[in-house]
Amino acid sequence: MRRICTILARGGSKGVPGKNIRPLGGKPLIAHSIVQALASGLFETVAVSSDDEAILRAAEEAGADELVLRPADLASDTAPKLPAILHCVEEVEKRHGHSDVVVDLQPTAPLREPSDIQGAVALLEESGAPNVITGSPAKCSPYFSLVEERADGTVGLSKPVDPPLARRQDAPRTFDMNGSVYVWRREVLTADMKLFQPGTRLYEMPEERSVDIDTALDFEFAAFLMGRRRA
Repeated sequence: MRRICTILARGGSKGVPGKNIRPLGGKPLIAHSIVQALASGLFETVAVSSDDEAILRAAEEAGADELVLRPADLASDTAPKLPAILHCVEEVEKRHGHSDVVVDLQPTAPLREPSDIQGAVALLEESGAPNVITGSPAKCSPYFSLVEERADGTVGLSKPVDPPLARRQDAPRTFDMNGSVYVWRREVLTADMKLFQPGTRLYEMPEERSVDIDTALDFEFAAFLMGRRRA
């Protein structure tokens, strides 16, 4: 199978300014995802899409095969991600031909391992699933400890069942999506740009590899875990 890896990184982050090129563990944040993609040995092409020239330069220095300048309408705060992924894939395919599998790596998830990418892709290709997402076991179960606020201000379990479950072990397993790895069959990405498809599967990752950097505190936590791993 021909596989493309996309890594989408906008400039102008509000939570952590310049986060995609901010140093983490001695290299720009985005470089970690590029290195992991290359180390997985899965891809004909590793492509980085951005509206920011500084990010594209950092991506080139980290070894990305293709740099795609993202149009402004696909790089705003409100622009959905899937059309931007498809734009990147189509630009790469103009130069390298059609692909069978598309893997998108979130640049803000630097603690994944190449084996996580390999496992998610293997799950897609061996199960026949249309797409695969990644996640870690949920900290709060909607059946026991995740509550939501009602219109009148009161709260209740997010997912109550009748009769109530007596043991946590009897509840379905639930996961926190970690945004680390997304895998699609190419034809599914084109035909129906929705994340959840009939048959979507989840590849489980441990919590310590599931940090998604959205705030300055997330950045500090990722740096701590990366330092502990190296020690």
